[in-house]
Amino acid sequence: MTKSAVEYEHLMDTSFSDANQAVRTTVVPRWERKKQKMLQQQQRQQIDQQSQQQGGQQQSSCSGKNGSLASGESALNTSGDRFIPTRSGMNMEISKHLMRSCTISGEENVVPEEQRSITDSKKDAYSNSLSSALLGVEDMQDAAQNRRIMAYTEKAPVPTGDPVSNLNVLYSAAAAGGGGGRKKSNAKLVTRQIPNTPSRVLDAPDLMDDYYLNLVSWSDTNILAVALAQTVYLWDAGSGNIEELCTFDQGGPNSHISSVQWVQEGGAHLAIGVSSGMTQLWDVQQGKQLRGMDGHTDRVGALSWNRHILSSGSRDTTIINHDVRVAHHNIASLQCHTQEVCGLTWSPDGEVLASGGNDNLLCLWDASGSSGVRTRPRFRITDHQAAVKALAWSPHERNLLASGGGTADRSIKFWNSTTGALLNSIDTGSQVCALKWSPFEKEILSSHGYARNQLCLWKYPSMAKIKELERHTSRVLHLAVSPDGGTVLSAAADETLCFWDVFAPPSAKASAASGSGSIKSSDPFSKASTRITQIR
Repeated sequence: MTKSAVEYEHLMDTSFSDANQAVRTTVVPRWERKKQKMLQQQQRQQIDQQSQQQGGQQQSSCSGKNGSLASGESALNTSGDRFIPTRSGMNMEISKHLMRSCTISGEENVVPEEQRSITDSKKDAYSNSLSSALLGVEDMQDAAQNRRIMAYTEKAPVPTGDPVSNLNVLYSAAAAGGGGGRKKSNAKLVTRQIPNTPSRVLDAPDLMDDYYLNLVSWSDTNILAVALAQTVYLWDAGSGNIEELCTFDQGGPNSHISSVQWVQEGGAHLAIGVSSGMTQLWDVQQGKQLRGMDGHTDRVGALSWNRHILSSGSRDTTIINHDVRVAHHNIASLQCHTQEVCGLTWSPDGEVLASGGNDNLLCLWDASGSSGVRTRPRFRITDHQAAVKALAWSPHERNLLASGGGTADRSIKFWNSTTGALLNSIDTGSQVCALKWSPFEKEILSSHGYARNQLCLWKYPSMAKIKELERHTSRVLHLAVSPDGGTVLSAAADETLCFWDVFAPPSAKASAASGSGSIKSSDPFSKASTRITQIR
């Protein structure tokens, strides 16, 4: 190997000495052995101190301001990683020129005297002229002192926007996403303890397995009305007493009770819808029927009170508003549905009536509309893909309505009854049979059908699932809330009634609630263990 080749190889090695060297191994490479041999020869030749100083100056011209060949050689003893030069940060022409013109380890390039074309005094001027013509650099010596042969970094790009604001956006987005898709812990959604098992179970034989009926209602006097086939039973939650109110058998063996609904205040009157299309009004304290109201040609599956106005929905697709105070009770007939009306509920302020039907329609009706036949509701909503039975008005936000769809829909949707806008929608994964809001917190309880027949407690408006309750073996058709708001009744097609302590009242009220209509406080059979009692 010629001396120029060795010098070029050594130059390439020392040019990379600014960066951290590669990982060392026990095997000494061939080029390093040659380098060591060359260094030994140079040490013997460099006796004169002045030549060493000149060599140091020439080394600084090759390495630039930020380092020297000597410092690069000392870096060989340090451990580190290998860096790859960045072409965008180098002027390749100047780098090639500097590599050809640099001296190696303090020794000047050896050029025969007869091959020199210019004198040393004119060398700098010639170099500047040549670099100006070929490389576009006026002062080559200055360029050599301020530029490295190899560049390992680029100039940092100019930041766009406010870095603090960018971080805020980044971390707020990560928090909203739940930390990389991980679900938020349900334990942090509520601070109270929700039991996994019902506090009490009642046996309800002959409870009809019909999605379109409404067969349970809980009065503000703590009396639970349950319709079993042709008979209505009353269960006193305070004492545990059960009594039979009435039996409807006028239509033969196929006749049945299709809906029950307590009056809003007082709890002394119960509205009963039957399969013949009649709507009956009963005085519970006296145990007698006050009146029967006609107007429907098929069973009455949904009832809802608005003070003295009783609204009834039927399989004949109509809704009738009855004024129970007057003889001519039929004050309005609402006709928009094309199939059975299975959901009916008035808003807490009595201004809007929500109706759901087997035609997948949700209709909102104004209370101040004209009497007679009305065919145009305030809003006619077609977003559900199955029957709409589950309806519930929020006690916390005015004009907020929740609706649940059947098997083909499986969703809970939230509506603004003033504008008709859809506020939120969530797919529950199964048939939605009933909905009930918590009177204390912004929570909503839903009951479901196949395949798990569970109850789900949701946090509104995030709709994060707080709790799932499983006990029934068939779809949970009905829900009712106790007058104190703490207990929820679920009635399922497996002919059982379960009482769940889901909605916790405020602690201040809980201590003073003894004897105020709570099953837990006044029912002697409601202990830690679950008891099963037959309704009849």
